[in-house]
Amino acid sequence: MGVRALLSKPFAAYVHKQQQQWMQHPVEAQQAVFKKIIKKAKQTAFGSDHDFSKIKSHQDFVKAVPVRDYEGLLPYMKRVKAGEEDVLWQGKPLYLAKTSGTTSGTKYIPITHDSISNHINGARDALLAYVYETGKSQFLDGKLIFLSGSPVLEEVGGILTGRLSGIANHHVPGYLRTNQLPSYATNCIDDWETKLDEVIRETINQDLTLISGIPPWVQMYFDKLMEQTGKKIKDIFPNFSLFVYGGVNFEPYRPKLVESIGKHVDSIETFPASEGFFAFQNQQDDKGLLLLLDSGIFYEFIPVEEYFSANPTRLTIGQVEPGVNYALVLSSNAGLWSYSIGDTVKFTSVKPYKLLVTGRIKHFISAFGEHVIGEEVEKAMHHAVQKFPEVELIEFTVAPFVSQDKGKSYHEWLVEFAKPPRDMDAFEKELNGKLQQLNTYYNDLITGHILDNLKIKALPAGAFRNYMKSQGKLGGQNKVPRLSNDRTLADGLLKIAGV
Repeated sequence: MGVRALLSKPFAAYVHKQQQQWMQHPVEAQQAVFKKIIKKAKQTAFGSDHDFSKIKSHQDFVKAVPVRDYEGLLPYMKRVKAGEEDVLWQGKPLYLAKTSGTTSGTKYIPITHDSISNHINGARDALLAYVYETGKSQFLDGKLIFLSGSPVLEEVGGILTGRLSGIANHHVPGYLRTNQLPSYATNCIDDWETKLDEVIRETINQDLTLISGIPPWVQMYFDKLMEQTGKKIKDIFPNFSLFVYGGVNFEPYRPKLVESIGKHVDSIETFPASEGFFAFQNQQDDKGLLLLLDSGIFYEFIPVEEYFSANPTRLTIGQVEPGVNYALVLSSNAGLWSYSIGDTVKFTSVKPYKLLVTGRIKHFISAFGEHVIGEEVEKAMHHAVQKFPEVELIEFTVAPFVSQDKGKSYHEWLVEFAKPPRDMDAFEKELNGKLQQLNTYYNDLITGHILDNLKIKALPAGAFRNYMKSQGKLGGQNKVPRLSNDRTLADGLLKIAGV
């Protein structure tokens, strides 16, 4: 056993002991975070505008600070980008993390001197929790690959700016940097396909033990490796033992990834975003993600059905219940205040607080009043794939198809299969039946003959990759929306695919 593997065990035990302190007192931990961030932001422009000096309780905070998304904070963010100090947090941000997906175009999320540790320690502690639970640490002595965005940073308003994964690359601990792949030069390549070729060249003969990245992009890496070698991943990297992922639900990708690897490997799911590192899987036999309650972020939770109301209920950690879908809202030492990140979550446990990411608040289909969410379509697809074990899935998205003639409207599932079902009609029926079980509104529309059963449009190989490339979103941390309430994505995808 090497030095890294050996020393990680006492360090993992130390970090575990620290975690137990706030896990056993979660409400108190969140209250301490709340008081600290309010106190530190009193002298900022935002704190002055919202009377932070008078805020003594969460009730005061709710009255003073409305829930906002990025557009709501944009007037302040423009001042931050212009180089003004003490706007949302003390001084200037250490970095601005660029991310896309709003009506304002590119978002610039602040990462401050106080908040950077949340991102770095969150990722570190996910690995250490695995070491503590399983006793497995030898993976730390091998080569570790992180499929991420470019670490090249530019300056905006005198602030270093780039993709979150690229920023995080600058903070990889020194004891891991010597066995980190790919090289810095390769990581700096912007074009995903060119970069992937270089990643393969640098890694194909290495002893990879850990692979980290978003599942669809990792699968693309695996596909190219297998194409070049004619071997399964287990035979290319015999000591590969740990897969770390986040950003999307793993289940739709699991069968093809497992088949590509050719053996069981442990995995750790994480919940990272430009706005913060929120949670990670700390037990191999429990899919729930441990919510980090002592990491500079104060959480609020809005029941999903109230999200678009004028005065939604805003719950704190001690008020949430398992099994309820909540929109996640946060205030943090990055200078984000009652900020809606757009994700929905559901608690699986409150002792300790563990959750699953169930979808996006803006990613739903209700073109006909069905209120179908991402969690439901992913569960339906997972169910159907289990029923048809020959199926291997690459990617899918769902959109409404509104009939313009006498036929009924329906949900169109645009699916790229690596291996399609032998009986597509039976697969569609299984998928549709499961979605009816999961969503009573959808069931009512089907049984009431208002909607027709869903229909699958099988797409040619490379359709999603080519579409993402056409949008400048190939690779890195970019994800295909699982479902949409209009045809914009679907029609663009069909056009690119030529079907």
